[in-house]
This record gives sequence, structure tokens and C-alpha cells, in this order.
Amino acid sequence: MTTSDSASSKEVPAGRGAGGPEGQGTAPTDPAPAVQPRLYRNDYSPLVPPVLGGWEPTLSVSVVVPAHGHPEKLAMVLASLSAQSYPSRLMEVVVVDDGSPEPLELPRVRPENTRLLVSAPGGWGSGHAFNTGAAASEGAVVLRLDSDMLVYREHVESQMRWHHLLDYAVVLGHKLFVDFDPEALDPEYVAEQVRAGRAADLFDRETADTHWIEEVVERTDGLRTAHHGAFKVFVGATGSLHRTLFEAAGGMDADLILGGDSELGHRLAQRGAVFVPDPDTSSWHLGRSQMQQEKERGTRYRGPYVSNRVPDFHLRNKRPDRQWEVPRVDIVLDVAEATLEEADTTASGLLRGTTPDVRLWLRGPWGVLDEGRRSPLDDERLDLRLVRETFRGDPRVRFTEGDPEEDPRVPFRLHVPAGAEPRDNAVANLVALLDRRGDGLFCAPLPGATRAGDGVLRLERTSAFARARHLEPEAEPKELDQLVEELFGVQWASAQAFVVADGAGPADEERAEDSAEALRHQLNQARAEAQRLRRRAERAERKLRWFTPGLGRRILRRIAR
Repeated sequence: MTTSDSASSKEVPAGRGAGGPEGQGTAPTDPAPAVQPRLYRNDYSPLVPPVLGGWEPTLSVSVVVPAHGHPEKLAMVLASLSAQSYPSRLMEVVVVDDGSPEPLELPRVRPENTRLLVSAPGGWGSGHAFNTGAAASEGAVVLRLDSDMLVYREHVESQMRWHHLLDYAVVLGHKLFVDFDPEALDPEYVAEQVRAGRAADLFDRETADTHWIEEVVERTDGLRTAHHGAFKVFVGATGSLHRTLFEAAGGMDADLILGGDSELGHRLAQRGAVFVPDPDTSSWHLGRSQMQQEKERGTRYRGPYVSNRVPDFHLRNKRPDRQWEVPRVDIVLDVAEATLEEADTTASGLLRGTTPDVRLWLRGPWGVLDEGRRSPLDDERLDLRLVRETFRGDPRVRFTEGDPEEDPRVPFRLHVPAGAEPRDNAVANLVALLDRRGDGLFCAPLPGATRAGDGVLRLERTSAFARARHLEPEAEPKELDQLVEELFGVQWASAQAFVVADGAGPADEERAEDSAEALRHQLNQARAEAQRLRRRAERAERKLRWFTPGLGRRILRRIAR
């Protein structure tokens, strides 16, 4: 729909939405799906979205468009949004001017319900601007769209189908990169073509570039088999999720000028999200992306910022010797009744291991310790006092009286009984084991353990338990474990490969290191490395064929001789 100057184009102070308090949008009243499907890992196969154009939507959506300059591209984006198949009564568009050199204005061709905001003070960048627009918007679903994305007619509708089925889905749109000449198109023509279902004819598909995530999507059966790694493709210019999920994850990290989508994807995954790539959500990216044009410089910039916040970021994995802001594992060790020697054996073993990227919580009644006069050697709390003094100087160690509050950014939580002596590679191998299988929980009884929960190594995947709590908020711990088994899988095995047995000598240690589980882990590592090298060789071969015309024919002639 084409509009002229109207109330919908009035600039609204940043951070304010109609009917909402400062910094907050009006609370959406749209109902979430009545019964949430219990999806296994990232396999969304049980969901059957309705046919485009053959259903009746009920959820409202806010399309938030952060923009910095380039009004000619923004005009094309809004023109395409004006011709969407999704009902206009359920869709609003919020454009956020992120400090453009020349203040942006809304073009004449735009959706019926469109507002222009200026980014809130106190920050800058796409993530900060998106947070501004999301806070001022009102839709039950938030759809991010970059200001250089010309979308097809069903772009919004196609993504919204999934959100009517699931409230913990993150839907990713499809795009192709094309060269853009602002003189070759005008907004009226774009709106007309999109409305007629001819957006695909606006550019030549043969000359367009695909995004690298398409290879990952294809290799993992549309991310259905991607499991915990599905979030890594949450990059780019279009995607949507329920507002409740966006707010639970904490919104965009406004401190990240570049790489914010990757970091948000990690936090969404940690909340138990399912990532759904929707090939019907098509669009044209007007111009090449920054990472296509300046990949090395862009990667160099993003590396430290994203690595500090995303434990599974590929560049961070190249520096396993480092400690980062968000650790890979939170470890809980109950020392309330432990002797100094028991606590020291376990805690020191964990801290000197091959995984320094941990945070160790020592749980005990620290509040009972006072500094009043006492008999130093006969103090009834002597061991607890000595444990505190032994570890209070290590920055990786925290002291807590109860279960530490869960940090949703940390991928794993490991419970270790006091007195167990972990092997140097215990944490690394436990995480590798859980990641290789994709399970949500791994339990390993220690030698002599007599009952569940007593003397058991227990590694929990944060995202698995987050999804379980989302689906069953009132579940008891045992019920939660059962639900995690249904959603992600649970594995039980011996702890022999992860702890040193009491009284084990050097020969015993050597045999333990060669246990079946350790050897299986080494075999899988070797297979993964072989697969990585094979893919690298295939890429090199494709590049060689591309840059060496006629090479294939020459090789065939030589073979024929």
C-alpha cells in the first residue's frame, strides 16, 4: 500500500512506544501456540507449516529495520514491504535511524503502519538501533530486516507460519547477493513487481552470490541434524522470533558493533531455541556484504569480541589455552563436608587441567566462618576455613552457599564429587563426548558410588535444560532429567576415563588412558580431522577449476595418452 505524509511517519522519541512506558513497547496480547511441541534437538520435522496464502494468521509482527545512510536502498526495502502478503493490520514496520550523516526520512512508498525513530542515546551500531526499535514496537513477533534487503511478497508470511506453531523457534530468511544500481529501479516499480509475485525477476539469479550458510543448511538436512551447532548460521540480514524469546535472551549486545547476530544466536540457543531456515522467505541483498568485500579485516575485528562472549566460536577454539569472559564450563564442587585434602585433590585437578576456560564454584556454608578468637588447630570449621584460604586467590574460583545462579551464556555445568581426582583432560573429554553425541546430559558414577546423585560426575547442557524448563516450568529435578532425555538424550557411562582410580599406579594410569572410551574419542577426533581436510581439498579443487580454464580438458587428454 502506498501512503503519503501521515501520522504513521511521525518521528517518535527513541525508546517510547504508543501506550508503553519509556524504554518498553506495549505488551503484545497475541496468544502463543496453546500446546508447545516437544522437538528433539534441532529437528523441527514434526512441524508442518501451512501452505502460503492458504491460512489465517493471528499473530502480530514488528519488522525492525536498523538503518545508517543509504536512503536509496531503504526506499527499495520499504517498497517491497508495502506489498507483503501478510495482513497489514497485523504488521508494523519500525525504521531506526542509527546516526545517519543526513537524517533519514520515510519515502512515499512504504507500508501502511510505518514509523521512523532515532536510535536511543548512549550507544550506536546496528545492535543498539535494533534494541531501540524492538523496545518501541508492539508485535508478538520481532523480525529483523537490514536496510539493504529487498524482500519477496511472502517474506513476512513465510516466516510467521512457524511462529504460529512454536514459540521457541528462530526463523532464518533466505537471500541472494546482487549488485545494485539505484538508477535502475524505482520504488513504485519495485512495489508493483513484488505485489504481483515477480520479485524474483528484479535481478538475474545467475549472477547472484549465495551466502555461505547455505552449504551448512544443505549439509545438515536444513539444520535438522545440526544439533547444538545450529545457531552458528544465525548471521545475516533477516530473521524472526517471538518477543518473549528475544527478551528472555536479553536482546542484542549493544557493545558489539560487528558480530552481534552471532552472539545473539548463541544466547538464543542457550535458551533452548530451535533454528529453522525457511527457503520460502526469499530476498535480494542489495550489494555485497562487508564480509564478502573485506573478509580478512572483518574476521580480525570480530575475533576478540565474539570469542569473549561465545564459547563455541570457531576462532576461539584455536586458542584453548586462554580464559575468556564467558567460560565454557561452570563447575560445581560441594566442599561443605569435605576435608582440605579432598577438596584440594578435586579442585586442583580441575584447575590444572587442559581446559583453563572454566569457572569453579565451591559450595559450602561460608557464612559460618568468622574472624573471632578461636583455637586455630581445634577449630570445628578448620577444613572449611583452609579450603577458602587455599583457593580465594584464584580468579577462576567463586564461593557460594547454595547452588550458584545459572549463567545462561555458559554452555555446560559440571558437578564433581569432592575427593575425586580428575584427569588432566577430563573436562575437555567430557565436553567433547557430549558434543559428539549431542546429548543433553551425561552421568558417570565414580567407583564405589551407591546411589544416583551421590558420587556421580554429571555434565549438563545448558540449552537442553533451558528448553525443558520452558516446556515444563514446574518440573521437579527428576522430571526435568526425564524431559531432557526426551528432548536431547541422556548418556550413562563409567567414570574410569575421567578420574584417577584410588591407589592407581603409573601402569594403571597408562591402561586407563587407553580405555575404550578414550580410544573411541581419539578415533572420532581423527575422523573429524580427516573430514575437515577432505572438505578443504574439495574447496581447493573447485577454486583451481574456476581459475584455470581448460584444466579439466588437459588432464583428460593426458590420461587418454
